[in-house]
Amino acid sequence: MRRSIYLRPVGFIAHRRDGEDGQVWGGIPLAGGPVAFTALEIAERQGTSVERRVCSLSEFFERDWGRRTLAASDLFEALRLPRGRIAGLSMDRPRIMGIVNVTPDSFSDGGSFDSVQAAVDHALRLEEEGAEILDIGGESTRPGSETVPYEEELRRVLPVLEALRDKTDALISVDTRKGRVMLAAAEAGADILNDVSALTYDPEALQIASETGLPIMLMHAQGDPKTMNENPQYGDVVLDVFDFLERRVHACEGAGIPREKLIVDPGIGFGKHLHHNVAVLSSMSLFHTLGVPVLLGASRKKLIGQLCNVEDPKARVPGSIAAALSAVAQGVQIVRVHDVAATRQALSVWMAALLGNEIEAPSGL
Repeated sequence: MRRSIYLRPVGFIAHRRDGEDGQVWGGIPLAGGPVAFTALEIAERQGTSVERRVCSLSEFFERDWGRRTLAASDLFEALRLPRGRIAGLSMDRPRIMGIVNVTPDSFSDGGSFDSVQAAVDHALRLEEEGAEILDIGGESTRPGSETVPYEEELRRVLPVLEALRDKTDALISVDTRKGRVMLAAAEAGADILNDVSALTYDPEALQIASETGLPIMLMHAQGDPKTMNENPQYGDVVLDVFDFLERRVHACEGAGIPREKLIVDPGIGFGKHLHHNVAVLSSMSLFHTLGVPVLLGASRKKLIGQLCNVEDPKARVPGSIAAALSAVAQGVQIVRVHDVAATRQALSVWMAALLGNEIEAPSGL
């Protein structure tokens, strides 16, 4: 069943954790993180029509919303609740996930780290630069990419995971759509599973993911990577992505995966044209109403090149940082990036400026 009402927190200010009643300068702390919200955008969808309006928190609490209050109560409560730890990592401030591609054809760095030693060295360098999660991927899911047989994916991923496991204190995530790869990765010591299909590609993946007991990252994508950007269609892209992710959260809960082990990613660039991607970026805070940590993966992606006329993905670092800062300013807990050192530096300065306190915003975040 599709929702008819949605809440998006807006009007962000610093949450300096000095309010005894949980309210800060008239705002409410967002998901236990460093920002608080002072207003809400309320979207009501009836058929193909969507009406949006912004109201203050006092208006939201004082006005008799009738049926809308009940319909939005779970969403509002989800905004207030602090997020639990993911594989031991707290979600009370922005966290950096470093990308470790062990593929010959990834859009930005394909082939650069497709030997075990090169991949391990790269991963350890990302950790040194500030990555707290290392995301190992053995199948490119860039637009137009071909599916990789699971045997080949395992051949690429497992040696890197096994070689890295005893060398790093960072969490290790494995980026895969295939249940058998998930199972092998869990047995080899992975901490997190990251599925760009939100456990819809492989019919066995949902059950296998549940059996591993690992946290799961659920990403939205419309269509298969090979054809997903040919003609994506949405009624309202932001609300449609939300609906998909909410259904997948419920499916995971139905399979025995607790909400506390889920993370959502709206999937920038996956079955979305430029105007879709920009709309999602501007509304990242909506996804907090799912009650789980939110991840943004926009690093070096095509939308940056389209907005800034930059063809070379490696030259899109400033745009990647801008996307990351926009997201964390909306309370996003995890940013998945190629350029860890630059992102860490930007986030450290952002945190210090937000909180006005270098003690609470250390350089290591």
